[in-house]
Amino acid sequence: MALQNHILFVEAHADTRELVSLVLASLKCRVTTSTSCTDGLKLAQHHKFDLYLLNSWLPDGSGVELCKKLRELNPGIPIVFLSAAAFENDKQTAINSGAQRYLVKPIDIDVLGSEMIALIHSETKKQKGLAAAGKSLTATVAGGEPGIRPHVTIMQANNLASPLLAKPPVTVSLDQSDAV
Repeated sequence: MALQNHILFVEAHADTRELVSLVLASLKCRVTTSTSCTDGLKLAQHHKFDLYLLNSWLPDGSGVELCKKLRELNPGIPIVFLSAAAFENDKQTAINSGAQRYLVKPIDIDVLGSEMIALIHSETKKQKGLAAAGKSLTATVAGGEPGIRPHVTIMQANNLASPLLAKPPVTVSLDQSDAV
């Protein structure tokens, strides 16, 4: 059996949850639903998802605040808003909080499905590329303890690669002699 893409859909409106879940299931996606920010965040903390689909208005908070928390929790998972809030300011606020896409209700079900699948596949390709690139990067920490040469994990956010270190400020330079 082929692996299914797993989507967390956080939406308070029951009819919308049911319809969107059916559309995504027809595309061979596994959908887990939640009706609140609190439950959505708990699900994200305990399960692996390939994409988060959020509404802007939820009973216990805003989709934007949930988006920020999800982005902190899982920086590489795509986030899409599906909302009736159609003002440009709503869209920009969601994108600035970490979402990749903002779709306005009502939406054509073909557009919804193609956006979800395209984002999941795009992120999968990006993660595979970063993993391959990360295998050849080694860092030397200047001013650290002698003889310790930790590996640095590279993450991509907003198309910028940056080293993540536990105790800043530390100067990082690539040791080109070890590059493969």
